[in-house]
Amino acid sequence: MAINRSQIRDLLLPGLADVEGKYPKLPNRYGQIFQVTNSKMAVERVAEMRYTGLAQIKAEGGATVFDNAPGERFVYNAEHRSIGLGFAITREALDDNLYKDQWAPQNMGLLESFLQTREIFSANVLNSGNVYNQSIGADGVALFATNHPIDNGSYATTAATPVDFNEASVETALNTVRLYPDQAGLYSHIRGEKIVVPVALQWAAERLMKTEYRVGTADNDVNAIVTTGALPQGYVVNEFLTSDYAWFMLTSIKGLVFYERIPFEMDLQVDPTTGNLLVIGYERYVPVYTNPRAVWGSFPTS
Repeated sequence: MAINRSQIRDLLLPGLADVEGKYPKLPNRYGQIFQVTNSKMAVERVAEMRYTGLAQIKAEGGATVFDNAPGERFVYNAEHRSIGLGFAITREALDDNLYKDQWAPQNMGLLESFLQTREIFSANVLNSGNVYNQSIGADGVALFATNHPIDNGSYATTAATPVDFNEASVETALNTVRLYPDQAGLYSHIRGEKIVVPVALQWAAERLMKTEYRVGTADNDVNAIVTTGALPQGYVVNEFLTSDYAWFMLTSIKGLVFYERIPFEMDLQVDPTTGNLLVIGYERYVPVYTNPRAVWGSFPTS
């Protein structure tokens, strides 16, 4: 049933001092975590390749060792989702509404609904990152796992035992991402860039990321995380993280991608039979990871 006059009865009468219910929008969070990329394909595919490994000692007069193992290892598939929401409102409700400036089809909050849906879907890549999702992942393990496979080995994007957010665990994570290997086992120039925390950890993050000396100790040691500029982009608080304790570190590797196929669009049309105004929103996108090395995460429970 369309929105009708009985649902806005007080908007039909003069005398209201104001119409409440519309509040300031949250800042864009997903754009601070994901690389937003325009997409022209129904499915975006990213192939992870293996290149040559370490060089080998060559004996005088001996043969050169050949590494013929390079090639494709994993393919990540990102299939777009279609997102829609709409509402209908009767002609009479439009005609008789005396407060059209505050409560009208163009400011009913449809855009805000779509923006928060984007945030939820994007945050869920991290929220559910400790569970393998075969529709996203390609290497057979969860985004946050201790056994991401490479040729003749593996690497970890989480601790063997979940660790709380503190100075020691952040330093350990910084060391871990520096040793992320490629598929041939070679090290790359990978560094921590930014911490992502839920609302409950924002105060701890502020103290840790802004204090010149070590936090919570009587020592006169410098806070090495700050003085070395180990996390040049600081931290971001994400209201859509579902755990009060899970935290994440973004790295310098591109791998958390928000593919946007169709940006938000809104269509207004009148139903010729009823005269109801139909307002429909639509967009198409998918937030995914295409390289686990883009992030490190921990899921402590308290």
